[in-house]
Amino acid sequence: MNEQIEAVQRMQDYIDQHLYESVTLAELSKVSMYSPWYSYRLFKSNLGVTPSDYIRKLRLSKSALRLRDEKIKVIDVALESGYDSTDGYQRAFYNEFGCNPKEYAQNPVPIYLFKPYKIKYSNSEEKSMEKVKNIYIQQITKSERKVIIKRGIKAEHYFDYCSEVGCDVWGLLMSMKSLCGEPVCLWLPQKYIKPNTSKYVQGVEVSLDYNGSIPDGFDIITLPECKYLKFQSEPFKEEDYGITIQQVWEAIDKYNFEAAGLKIDDENPRIQLEPIGERGYIELVPVK
Repeated sequence: MNEQIEAVQRMQDYIDQHLYESVTLAELSKVSMYSPWYSYRLFKSNLGVTPSDYIRKLRLSKSALRLRDEKIKVIDVALESGYDSTDGYQRAFYNEFGCNPKEYAQNPVPIYLFKPYKIKYSNSEEKSMEKVKNIYIQQITKSERKVIIKRGIKAEHYFDYCSEVGCDVWGLLMSMKSLCGEPVCLWLPQKYIKPNTSKYVQGVEVSLDYNGSIPDGFDIITLPECKYLKFQSEPFKEEDYGITIQQVWEAIDKYNFEAAGLKIDDENPRIQLEPIGERGYIELVPVK
């Protein structure tokens, strides 16, 4: 099973490196080291989509972010995404996101972007703790802001939240511009938790004067200015994300807040950012 997971990971890595090239099943077969037929079967059974659908969805999602953030013509992003004309691109964009790309560029609304998870990341096994890595600590201040959140039911951590809400929420949040540049996960203090909803939520930080769309089933809360200690790990291999998170949690547990003239602020949420191997794992602990 581990060899099969490694094979799917190699195919994902190859697609990431050659996303805007013509990626053939023969090439994926070569990097997976299995036959074309078996490579196709492995990819679809583990990731839920065919290689061609995976590439199409990923290209379209990246093109949506370009339309949201850059002044770029639809024809240019269509050609970049592998379409010969705007007509084909517009149909594919509408079928994927339910809106026209030109209209989306003029008025970006929340859409469900395709956010594929690395197969080794989602199937990694528990390992014994390696030697202690460096954890970098920095004090930062977050200004008063609003957060558009999707509540769960009882979840206190990521995997429970995904089982209650689904993992597609993250793709929707990624389509929304965030003050910090990416979605956030929060452990809410009691005063922000509605009856029969979860402590752990996912959301997007926006400005106080935000007047854009709020997706159905989402809430918006206002958070005050707050100081945070930012705990950040060294970069890590994607399959080691569990170990890395554990090391950051241990660093937080062992940190002497009192010696630094601080204490944890229970009135503000603790914040988790997406574990990304190339930058490290980050958590923000509210302090006062």
